Amino acid sequence: MSFWENFWNIVWWFFIVYAIFAFLYALFIVIADLFRDQHLNGWWKAVWIFFLAFVPFLTLLVYMVARGKGMAERSMERARRDQSEADSYIRRVASASPSDEISKAKALLDSGTISADEFERIKTRVTA
Repeated sequence: MSFWENFWNIVWWFFIVYAIFAFLYALFIVIADLFRDQHLNGWWKAVWIFFLAFVPFLTLLVYMVARGKGMAERSMERARRDQSEADSYIRRVASASPSDEISKAKALLDSGTISADEFERIKTRVTA
């Protein structure tokens, strides 16, 4: 057996492994999208799952062609919702309470870092 025969066998083996992982990834994405879709009837979900079990490759292709745009919209909507929830959580956790802000500003005023006018502006901004 020559080096090139082994080399192309290894390349073929990597291609097959990549194709299997790509298929499994697509399969899980489609199944997740099926259960995430609120507008699809339960019977239609069962039909899609049935065909995914018995004719998986063809069903994956048909699903992605027929419902691909909806998959993208649902995925983008979920990403937007997750991002807004994360942003609101970060804002809620990261912001200090008004009394903390005023006490920090008072400490800066006492140390002479800010003037009385700046202290009043900070106090009115925090209490607003």
